[in-house]
Amino acid sequence: MEKSCTLLVHFDKGTPALANEIKEALEGNDVEAKVDALKKAIMLLLNGETIPQLFITIIRYVLPSEDHTVQKLLLLYLEIIEKTDSRGKVLPEMILICQNLRNNLQHPNEYIRGVTLRFLCRLNETEIIEPLIPSILTNLEHRHPFVRRNAVLAIMSVYKLPQGEQLLDSAPEIIEKFLSTEQDPSSKRNAFLMLFNCAQDRAVSYLFTNIDRIIDWGEQLQMVVLDLIRKVCRSNKAEKGKYIKIIISLLNAPSTAVIYECASTLVSLSSAPTAIRAAASTYCQLLLSQSDNNVKLIVLDRLNELKSSNRDIMVEMIMDVLRALSTPNVDIRRKTLDIVLDLITPRNVDEVVMMLKKEVVKTQSGEHEKNGEYRQMLVQAIHSCAIKFPEVASTVVHLLMDFLGDSNVASAMDVVVFVREIIETNPKLRISIITRLLDTFYQIRAARVCSCALWIIGEYCLSLSEVESGIATIKQCLGDLPFYTPTEEGEVQDTPKTTQPKSSTAVSVSSRRPAVLADGTYATQSAALETAMSPPTLVQGSLTSIGNLRSLILSGDFFLGAVVACTLTKLVLRLEEVQTSKVEVNRAVIQALLIMVSMLQLGQSSILPHPIDNDSYDRIVLCIRLLCNTGDDVRRIWLQSCRQCFVKMLADKQHRETEEIKAKAQITNAQPDDLIDFYHLKSRKGMSQLELEDEVQDDLKRATGEFTKDGDDANKLNRILQLTGFSDPVYAEAYVTVHHYDIVLDVTVINRTKETLQNLCLELATMGDLKLVERPKNYTLAPESSKQIKANIKVSSTETGVIFGNIVYETSSNVLERTVIVLNDIHIDIMDYISPASCTDAAFRTMWAEFEWENKVAVNTVLQDEREFLNHIIKSTNMKCLTPPSALEGDCGFLAANLYAKSVFGEDALVNVSIEKQADGKLSGYIRIRSKTQGIALSLGDKITLKQKGGA
Repeated sequence: MEKSCTLLVHFDKGTPALANEIKEALEGNDVEAKVDALKKAIMLLLNGETIPQLFITIIRYVLPSEDHTVQKLLLLYLEIIEKTDSRGKVLPEMILICQNLRNNLQHPNEYIRGVTLRFLCRLNETEIIEPLIPSILTNLEHRHPFVRRNAVLAIMSVYKLPQGEQLLDSAPEIIEKFLSTEQDPSSKRNAFLMLFNCAQDRAVSYLFTNIDRIIDWGEQLQMVVLDLIRKVCRSNKAEKGKYIKIIISLLNAPSTAVIYECASTLVSLSSAPTAIRAAASTYCQLLLSQSDNNVKLIVLDRLNELKSSNRDIMVEMIMDVLRALSTPNVDIRRKTLDIVLDLITPRNVDEVVMMLKKEVVKTQSGEHEKNGEYRQMLVQAIHSCAIKFPEVASTVVHLLMDFLGDSNVASAMDVVVFVREIIETNPKLRISIITRLLDTFYQIRAARVCSCALWIIGEYCLSLSEVESGIATIKQCLGDLPFYTPTEEGEVQDTPKTTQPKSSTAVSVSSRRPAVLADGTYATQSAALETAMSPPTLVQGSLTSIGNLRSLILSGDFFLGAVVACTLTKLVLRLEEVQTSKVEVNRAVIQALLIMVSMLQLGQSSILPHPIDNDSYDRIVLCIRLLCNTGDDVRRIWLQSCRQCFVKMLADKQHRETEEIKAKAQITNAQPDDLIDFYHLKSRKGMSQLELEDEVQDDLKRATGEFTKDGDDANKLNRILQLTGFSDPVYAEAYVTVHHYDIVLDVTVINRTKETLQNLCLELATMGDLKLVERPKNYTLAPESSKQIKANIKVSSTETGVIFGNIVYETSSNVLERTVIVLNDIHIDIMDYISPASCTDAAFRTMWAEFEWENKVAVNTVLQDEREFLNHIIKSTNMKCLTPPSALEGDCGFLAANLYAKSVFGEDALVNVSIEKQADGKLSGYIRIRSKTQGIALSLGDKITLKQKGGA
């Protein structure tokens, strides 16, 4: 059985020292050799060695030494050696060290006295401590504070021993007298701590006697005062009003640690608006005054907790919280914006939006490398404000549209999505937004942003001038036709005016690669992933520079080409409604058809590495047919149905957000038989305004059920696990609390016998990636009594673990025989410490790309046909095909399929096969395996055996 240890030293087991070598060094006269030998002996003892033969040698040759290092190491040695026998009696040879300890306590050097007093704090043997008590008390009057502060701690440890009150019954009186005359801050802190732990009434009396001087006390003593206040107020809530006054006075303390603890204590003890307002103000001051980012994050967490319970008060502090945006750290800025967005009201929305606009302008300077990410957060925040309060949209939409050409594609995408929603929800801004969009469209360099902007142009250009401007803008960005001209030598050359520059613009390259859907399965996509590229160095707006649409289409993005074709089709159909001249309408139709045919011609040429994909080809051909033969049904679908679907999507989104807000707002009400106090009938005699507010808020919380909301007894009962049987002499059950990566076992042990159980110990062990933090102590259980034992366990990975162990004890009738009761196993499942959460599709895609949790199996085969290879996998592994494999055309391409299989654990698994056919006809790719039921990668035994003729 392992023992508790108060000393931890790193020990290299590579070359352990021999006991004889240590003994020879200790017997010599070389001080350095003695120091080295003592260190080796201590390390051996800490690692389980006993070395009983060294004790007499140390008593003879080390005890008389005057060297301070030797004396310090001697005390560490005496601390860790075994001082009792198997029956718990002190060994006779331990009496030899008592005289040495007494001499040390009377030593002229204050360091020897101090370290000896500190050593006595870790002794539990009454027989050794009892003769030293007079010397300990004498050190309370020593001239040096180092000795006095350790003497106080020694007295506290003696008094807390099982027989401590008999050994030193007057300790509280002595310490109280010492506290009234002591001047050293550390000694006063230790003395007050002793009264706090051993004589709480005396500590409270001293606190109120010196209430006017609390602000002048040292930081350490003020922290202990706050601990005392928390303890007293939990046990006696009726008197917390007078303690809250002390806490508020300590808010003016010079120490930031004390101020933070005061604010936390105020929030935990009081619900009065005055107290909550003072705590929130303190947090805001710390947020601005502290330079450590970790401190800022902790303070923001506290403000977030205040926001959920005291939103009305936090609304008043919204501008103070916003000042944290001046910190360049992205995590602090994100957390600040999350808090602020929940505190926006019609009164402060203008101030908040003005502040956010200033921050957006600041991001235009290239001082910080994460300005793009910060600008994206600001755009999302302004978007949220504009949706909640449409009246502010007009003040921000034009500013944000300047960032449509942002090099940060995510930020630009957020801007265009914001514009798309605002133009629908604010009809008054439609004309100004369309005008601004047409003026700045040439600046957009990202394909996804261009696609969304083209959709806006096609849907919201309604008047004749807007439609004509839209068509002209698209033509200008596409440049002259055709997109390429064949030379006499058979090569292909673009016109000098439209030569594609070697810029690294953000483009979207067309591809046949399979896309990963939200459920983890694959589907064929026609447009490939967007690659982040730097913006072009051409002068914006120059007519001689290549157009953005032309650049993207020449790079092979035919998905964008299909969007251009659809937009031109909508604009031409709307032009037929608003233009009276048939000649102008026919001219526009011919120009649109020419553009579409040119894109098809480019897609079917050999100048690009990838030809046009089938989806984009079919889409452009459909647009050509529509322009050649239009009808009323087609016109209604293209000009009305798309916009109606978008309006329905916005309505569904708003409905979901409203339902979420209602769900969060639901609180539990009080039970019918609960007590309700009417504070108007209470006596107000002697109560301050703060105490009265606190009483009122407590009554309101009690009436609305807030006090009982967290203590759900039913949930606690579900987490209680029975560890032993009802017929066992010791009954044990555990309540398991899981918090992130910490597991706390609160074990209740009941002695069901008529005998006293001695040295009862709860021995636990873990299997898997669980680690027991500390070993529980030994206890003595009286007949039919109980004991609460806590065990802390750390989780280091997302795997299922098992906690097992037993209870070992001795009975008073038979001390030599130990009884062992084996406990039931406790299974810790991964779902116990994973909390459900929700995120947007964009965030999910980002995390999916960052975390490679799937198990990939490389494919290497001699087969030439990809369909034959897939069928071979299905037959050899007895899998079932869930989705048909995607079709392949041409010499190169991809094949994707979703298969269903059973893992070696008997668990459902989803297998995604992706096979690429190279230009030389060979196949390569990978197989992904993941759990279908839990969405978690299997870590062991994930293998697929591919059997071929003639071998595996």
